[in-house]
Amino acid sequence: MNVINAVAPFEHDLLIDRPQAGLARIKARAKSLGRPSALSADQRRRVHKKIGNGGAIPAIARQFSTSRQTLMRIQGTHSRSRCFMSHNYRK
Repeated sequence: MNVINAVAPFEHDLLIDRPQAGLARIKARAKSLGRPSALSADQRRRVHKKIGNGGAIPAIARQFSTSRQTLMRIQGTHSRSRCFMSHNYRK
């Protein structure tokens, strides 16, 4: 039992280090983490254009075979980035 108690802290450190080492390897290879994007950059640009022209979100979602929520997220990202870029920040 003493042997198991002596090895337990070492094993705990390994449990923490393994995932961190794996993430470091992935980042070193310049691979992206997480779920792949539902739409390509070109498709996102076309979605922005269609929404800007007054297109209905559900119709655009059907056209691109994606969910309304995906389009709303894209629309929100686009409007936040435009809002951020339009502010004139002073020091």
